[in-house]
Amino acid sequence: MSMYSPLGAGRYLASEHTQGPWDTGSQHMGPMSALIVHELAQTAPRPGLELSRLAVDVFGPVPVGELSVRTDVIRDGKRVQCLSASVWSGSREYARATAWRIREAETPPSGARQAPLPIPENSSDSWLATGFGYGRAVDWRFVSGDAFVPGPATVWGRVRVPLVEGEEITPLERLVLFADSGNGVSPTLDFAKYLFVNVDLVISLFRPPAGEWICLDAETRTGPSGRGLTQTTLYDVSGEVGTATQTLFVAPR
Repeated sequence: MSMYSPLGAGRYLASEHTQGPWDTGSQHMGPMSALIVHELAQTAPRPGLELSRLAVDVFGPVPVGELSVRTDVIRDGKRVQCLSASVWSGSREYARATAWRIREAETPPSGARQAPLPIPENSSDSWLATGFGYGRAVDWRFVSGDAFVPGPATVWGRVRVPLVEGEEITPLERLVLFADSGNGVSPTLDFAKYLFVNVDLVISLFRPPAGEWICLDAETRTGPSGRGLTQTTLYDVSGEVGTATQTLFVAPR
């Protein structure tokens, strides 16, 4: 079973593989963000322009059910292009995104970090990998840290199921799908006692990802007034590709 079944004209039906950890009736933001990227790829595509930044703002938990993704072009240019997308279920808008595409050109690479290899041989058998739909749909391989041990974490992951039924998931969709897990793998608070839900996801890439494995090197900080911040370095097996940040809403359960 895939995460989403297409219904035509940007409409999809979400499966249990999209379920998030806070409420099994609501979607994890990772699959939804990857679905946005899937729809943006079909919006005013131009050879030589690559998605370099994605910013997703979430207005509420997206229900596991039927949803639609609407896209548009904000700015069209030869060297840069700005797109928009919004996610709807029924008559309510649940998320809104902007994305920048930047033209490809030969430039000397510098400063990228090497990926933390090798990828651990054994999958995680913690609640993260068994307790909810999205968690079960991802193969988790922790290098350091743990979802229930407060502190930074480094973890490799690959999605086990298709994003959209009948279509092969792309490396960029894999990265976006997994990047939203940064706050989940590097908690500073007890999951049983606190909510630490991200209200946004901002991904910046300096090169396109490749392959099926993505690594998160994540660290979360929590402030004294109900807010937090997760900063994640993103890797594929060849090395660093960019960063992700998440602004967190923090509250007692």
